[in-house]
Amino acid sequence: MAPVLILRETDSTNLEARRRAEEGEFGPLWIAAKHQTAGRARRGRGWDLDTGNLAQTLLLKLDKTPFEASQLTFVAALAVYDLVARYVPPSLLSIKWPNDVLLDGKKVSGILLESGSAPEGGLWLAVGIGVNLQAAPTGTERPATCIADHLGTGHIFAPTIEEAGQALADIFDHWLVLWQTQGFDGVRQAWVSRTPGLFGPCIARLPNETLEGTANGIEPDGSLRLKLADGSVRIISAGDVFFGENG
Repeated sequence: MAPVLILRETDSTNLEARRRAEEGEFGPLWIAAKHQTAGRARRGRGWDLDTGNLAQTLLLKLDKTPFEASQLTFVAALAVYDLVARYVPPSLLSIKWPNDVLLDGKKVSGILLESGSAPEGGLWLAVGIGVNLQAAPTGTERPATCIADHLGTGHIFAPTIEEAGQALADIFDHWLVLWQTQGFDGVRQAWVSRTPGLFGPCIARLPNETLEGTANGIEPDGSLRLKLADGSVRIISAGDVFFGENG
């Protein structure tokens, strides 16, 4: 299992992982920060984490194609789901395609994968994960929440950065080993079991268009199947997806 390095402050744990990779360091190593000043989410959006929340990135090297490596977004979603489930009633948790972990219908985390070519072949990969432990950010595009607001029986406080960071590393390692030894199908099945809405009304906001139809499950590679009103099926590999709502 990769060790966890906790920094007092950095601009972004993903940027720190990138700098290390560009200097020839490929881990595996988890890089966490008690405070980050320039956290980023998908599509260049900011992801501000208040002090007390978890910002952590796994740096590792893979002998995989970029497409195969992208499957780790599902691994990351499972790891976050299982982490949060340790502290809140699991009935409040779900995953929204592909990697948004929702707590009581609101975002509790952010996941961002970045990669580059390693000099001797393969890829370096930065799996960035932010989890709202103590506080929910405000002014976000989608409503957000935190673990502290939904603690289950037996928990008085949300986990510390140190506790959550080590737990996340342990859980992620379980799913990573499954992916490495058995392929994507086992990860896919576990992910589907935690993802309601895969066969209901769906809106997909893509870079150049917005599609409305009915979600029809996912492809073997994790892409979303969206059935349109004319009966045709579009395969969605990236975009903002909203189930059972008007987006």
